[in-house]
Amino acid sequence: MNQTLKRILVASTCAFAFCAIGGGNIQAYELSDEVQNPTKALLGASAVGVRVRENTALQNLPNKDAILVMSFGTTFKDTRAKTIDRVVSKIKHAFPDKEVRVAFTSHIIIDRIKANEGITYLTPEEALAQLKKDGYTRIATVNLNIVPGIEYTYNRLVTQLTQRDFKKMTVGTPAMYYMGQEGQPDQVADFVNALKQQLPKSMKADEAVLFMAHGTPHPANAYYAVIQDRIDSMGLKNVFIYSVEGRPHLEDVIPQLKANGIKNVTLMPMMMVAGDHANNDMAGDEEDSHKTILEGEGFGVKAYLHGLGENEAIQDIFVERAKEAVDALDNGKAVVPYTPKHMKK
Repeated sequence: MNQTLKRILVASTCAFAFCAIGGGNIQAYELSDEVQNPTKALLGASAVGVRVRENTALQNLPNKDAILVMSFGTTFKDTRAKTIDRVVSKIKHAFPDKEVRVAFTSHIIIDRIKANEGITYLTPEEALAQLKKDGYTRIATVNLNIVPGIEYTYNRLVTQLTQRDFKKMTVGTPAMYYMGQEGQPDQVADFVNALKQQLPKSMKADEAVLFMAHGTPHPANAYYAVIQDRIDSMGLKNVFIYSVEGRPHLEDVIPQLKANGIKNVTLMPMMMVAGDHANNDMAGDEEDSHKTILEGEGFGVKAYLHGLGENEAIQDIFVERAKEAVDALDNGKAVVPYTPKHMKK
């Protein structure tokens, strides 16, 4: 291990802000006592898990808590109701005493929904500004992201840029964050166990399931390799991951299908919603859709047009992430509290 860090064992609460909060014992990290006068950058870089931000100028304000659920969003109304809205409903049920609001990170989707449905969704920046206006002082943010990629980074930076407006803010982690590192939960294995609920009860030797992920230029694209590793190590035969905009590509998987004697495949979106990518890129009839490409390679193809958000086990994972973010409002302490310039000596 890096000698500037040391491991500490915590139960349910954290020794410092950016560690994970949740059920059972989890391994957190803090700087070694041998590190003298650590800089703010080093303190921040050494932190993992749920992020906690505190404004020292506002600590005398009363606690008025809200939960902000942040999602990319979708223009597909039906799948939005079955996925995003359903998860938000479960979070509201878990926290009946807290205000729960929703923000979409896709400005294009926000504009299209407003134009087509007359419904106005706010961006995270707009939603936080409204929460401030309404007098909320402590905000727990929940990310309906699958991996900690660009969308998660956007959500995390939004809280950094607005921390001056609130007494305390926390940033929950995506569905998958920890991979079973020493002392940490294997959230990738938990995720795969949730995916198993969608798989056919039985598959013939010549049948396979292909999960279509989004893919990202962010290094978090590496999560897909870890997911495939868990799928294989958990004994799930003929189940493969590919992505629309990352690696592996569909073209990377087709040779594996042929090598395994696969004749028929079921395509499933490994995305929160079954939106444009699922209905068009994956299952559309255009010549460059994944369905058409696979049929051209001689495979029989079926499409499962249900987003992960319809999977109750996935819904429960996001409710757990919300609980971690809310717990951190009470139990987490910021590594580097925010102090306005006029208060600094």
